[in-house]
Amino acid sequence: MDREVITQKLESLRRSIHRAQASCPVELAKLKVDVDAQDIVTLNLTRAVQLTVDIGTHLIAQSQEPAPRTMGQTFDSLQHLGIIHADLALSLKKAVGFRNIAIHNYEAINWEVVFSIVTERLEDFADFARAVESRLDN
Repeated sequence: MDREVITQKLESLRRSIHRAQASCPVELAKLKVDVDAQDIVTLNLTRAVQLTVDIGTHLIAQSQEPAPRTMGQTFDSLQHLGIIHADLALSLKKAVGFRNIAIHNYEAINWEVVFSIVTERLEDFADFARAVESRLDN
């Protein structure tokens, strides 16, 4: 496992989390009308999701676990390997759903969901980073 690559990706993950949090207005109503904040928050949330998947696939590649066929399956595999717990796997799979909507424009972005992610679910990414660091230390 290339520890340096994972460490760099973890640092990028932390930056993305920080940028999303720092750029999100404190009120949903302001986010709904602030196009610049919408762009910054969405970009950094999608980066955070992509980074967790990248880190996860890197860890999975070093195991006997079969390669995941979807981004969401990455978190099932990490749970199976004992790297993350079931609740975190589920939350991160939901984040992949948000990422797909944001990247592929499957439907209009629901700013209430985005606001909720920033105000209530960013800790999931931090939990993921801690779990990976714990794995690297062992």
